Amino acid sequence: MWNKVRLSSLAVLFLDLGLVIFLIYDFGFKDYQDLRQYKLIVLPTLVLALILFNLYKYRLFKRQRKSNISPKINLYYLSLLVIVEVVTIISDFKISLFDSFFNVRYVIEYGLLFYFFIRISFLVRKIYAIYFNPAILFVGSFAIIALGGTFLLMLPASTTHSISFIDALFTAISATSVTGLIVVDTAKDFTSFGQTVIMVVFQLGGLGMLTFTSFFAYFFKTGSSFRESLYMKDIMGNNDELGGIMKRVMQVVAFSLLVEALGAVLIYTSLPNSDTIPNQGFFAVFHAVSAYCNAGFSLESMGLYDINLRFNYYLQWILMALIIFGGLGYHIAFNVIQYVKRFITNLFRSKNKIFISRVILLNTKIVLYTSALLIVCGTGFFLISEQHTNLVEHTTWFGKLTTSLFSSVTARTAGFNTVDYANFSIPGILFMIFLMWIGASPASTGGGIKTTTFAIATLNVFFVAKDQPYIEIGTRRIAAQSVRRAFAIMAISLASIGTGILFLLIFNPEFSLLQIAFEVFSAFSTVGVSMGITASLSDLSKLVLILLMFLGRIGLLNLMIGLLKNVSQADYSYPEENILIN
Repeated sequence: MWNKVRLSSLAVLFLDLGLVIFLIYDFGFKDYQDLRQYKLIVLPTLVLALILFNLYKYRLFKRQRKSNISPKINLYYLSLLVIVEVVTIISDFKISLFDSFFNVRYVIEYGLLFYFFIRISFLVRKIYAIYFNPAILFVGSFAIIALGGTFLLMLPASTTHSISFIDALFTAISATSVTGLIVVDTAKDFTSFGQTVIMVVFQLGGLGMLTFTSFFAYFFKTGSSFRESLYMKDIMGNNDELGGIMKRVMQVVAFSLLVEALGAVLIYTSLPNSDTIPNQGFFAVFHAVSAYCNAGFSLESMGLYDINLRFNYYLQWILMALIIFGGLGYHIAFNVIQYVKRFITNLFRSKNKIFISRVILLNTKIVLYTSALLIVCGTGFFLISEQHTNLVEHTTWFGKLTTSLFSSVTARTAGFNTVDYANFSIPGILFMIFLMWIGASPASTGGGIKTTTFAIATLNVFFVAKDQPYIEIGTRRIAAQSVRRAFAIMAISLASIGTGILFLLIFNPEFSLLQIAFEVFSAFSTVGVSMGITASLSDLSKLVLILLMFLGRIGLLNLMIGLLKNVSQADYSYPEENILIN
């Protein structure tokens, strides 16, 4: 019986691979007329065979009284796809069966893409059982997304002309790390299929592929393993009980998709009723996802600096809201929602008001205050520094305020541009670099050293100056581990950025130090803004930026902790000794 189960599993795997190859060929290569009849035979044959083997596998498990829901889910979903396909073909009775099937085959093909995502979700659960190192799994998931994206972007159907492997890898890493730096024109050099691949990649990169796969695996299996919950608790930095971790994952994915959908609708309403922006529906979805994920990719060659968009202040306010939502992080969003919910509930209660101490957590307060301070200071600074440069063309105070505010918001890892950064004043560029380095907040879609790191490090300076051994805010003391981690992150980031600047100056000496520094800070902090030199860099410089973007997204300290934290620690401690500092 075990051999039969094993053989049926191998047969399903073989058919899965066959369908993957078929879909890659059908989506990624030119549609030759002579091959259409073979597609009509191959696709239904593979799908029906997959249904039969999943049915056989399900009956084997049922006979053994083993609990394995994967074949059952596969069977139900594939059968539903076939039913939908048949109904669609029958309803299209005016043309021949061959033409009808060929026209609607995308119904089943797009359905199969979702089927494979479900399959990957169950595969992830098996990996949890075999190998458990959150840091390695986290890094590996991003590497898989990047390599898969690179392969898909090199398919003939992805581009209007062939691109090099380095350029495809750069684009895929930029999307995976939600950076937004580009070496080829997203609007002109990629087809609709290629642009869709980029959007899917930065969606998975923004929220994390393992967050999505855990979401679907939990959704379809109605439960989670102990290791899976432990993994998500470690990766997401969640302080909830293990039993509530997967519920939180469900909320994160659902909340993100809801915000992106709402953003897409609002963006669509903000677009002009003209032919200047073709396919406005896709444009709205692409930019909503890009903004929420802080990716910075745009379907316009000049980005939001395009003449049709740079004065569309309504669109810019929508994008700013999405950027801020994505950059604050789900911890903050849910904590604020909890507070608002409690406030509204108590508002309508005359008696028995709900009281729970510390609804707004200290972490939330630090993030909100720091983010607000950076946004306000950045806006004010750009209003002053750019009044004779980029703000001249904006004739109204509202336009100048919106442009300055957008530059302040997007600098902290979003990467959109409504101005030409090559025309920025020197003070404006330096302050932009400072904002890029700080970045977004923890557990968000953004990068940088994070707002909490900057806040803790700044507070530590004042408390050290006052000769106080601990950082105390209100009635809470900041853990010493958090302070050590903050300074470690700052040291690693500056070392990585400094090394990157050094190598780029060696590989591309024709560019100034300021241009190179701007590019490196943008890459490591996963921002995506540029002074216009990215496409002109040598392949070696591009490889350096690829490494910086990847390390900036996964967090070099997180990787080091994952690799070294299992080292055994001694049960004793040596006497302390003070070291002369300064």
